[in-house]
Amino acid sequence: MTTLHTADRTLLPSDEGLEVRASVALPADRRRRPLLGRLQPGLLLSWLVIAIVALWAIAPGLFTSYSGIAGVPREKLRPPGVKHILGTDALGRDVFARIVHGAVNSLSGAFVAVAVGLIVGTAMGLVAGSAGRRIDDVVMRIVDVLLSVPALLLCLSIVILLGFGTMNAAIAVGLTTIGRFARLSRSEVVRVRRTDYVEAAFGSGGSFGAVLWRHILPNSLTSVIALSALQFGTAILWLSTLGFLGYGAPPPTPEWGLLIAEGRNYIATAWWLTTVPGLVVVLVVLSANRIGRSLGREAA
Repeated sequence: MTTLHTADRTLLPSDEGLEVRASVALPADRRRRPLLGRLQPGLLLSWLVIAIVALWAIAPGLFTSYSGIAGVPREKLRPPGVKHILGTDALGRDVFARIVHGAVNSLSGAFVAVAVGLIVGTAMGLVAGSAGRRIDDVVMRIVDVLLSVPALLLCLSIVILLGFGTMNAAIAVGLTTIGRFARLSRSEVVRVRRTDYVEAAFGSGGSFGAVLWRHILPNSLTSVIALSALQFGTAILWLSTLGFLGYGAPPPTPEWGLLIAEGRNYIATAWWLTTVPGLVVVLVVLSANRIGRSLGREAA
């Protein structure tokens, strides 16, 4: 015997006139699983990691009393211990303090990179998906050119043109992500534009700009925002790569990629100089990717 589950009770075939209520039935998995049961430990841990790193960037003094730049020469290359929980570097600087103070450079750079890709890419996708066939072809050919160039080569070329530094590196990373944002934004705009409520808005006399701003753009941003979370982790990884290669923040600025680069000459005798910052980068990137995948599933 077939049963139908609704939000309030179970309907049997003998119940007449209640089929309409069954059309608004809740999915069985959502109905049976409480909110706490849907919370995943991995996702909660990812949010916790991002929250802690954000606090590092906002208020580093809450986590360490050591300077991120000044060091004590007699304390150089001390292994992890009670006084310096992650050890010290070749200049006697506390490694944990440099990681904490470096969070503001890495996170701010990642935010700038994502913002550049999000704003420019979304604008290009919005124009391509709504302005007609000819403009669509031109914009998407530009996107194809951007996607055809290797990301690292494009980053290095832009950084060399703009100059070294965290913000210039962030802009370079953001420019390499424009193609991804533009493609996704265009596909979402095309999908939303074909919906009934958008056709109704045009049919009721709405102007092109008003419908674009009030209906198409807001309803096409969900997947783009999810991509932003994924690109945030990728941006941190790329910024660390550029910092490791020497194209990011100059010494003695604490920046995660620069910390890894500074410790590579001592990896045989002071493993913590490279290993610990590398693990921090990996953990933050994995956490951001986990959150991005979760947002992507919710958007779908």
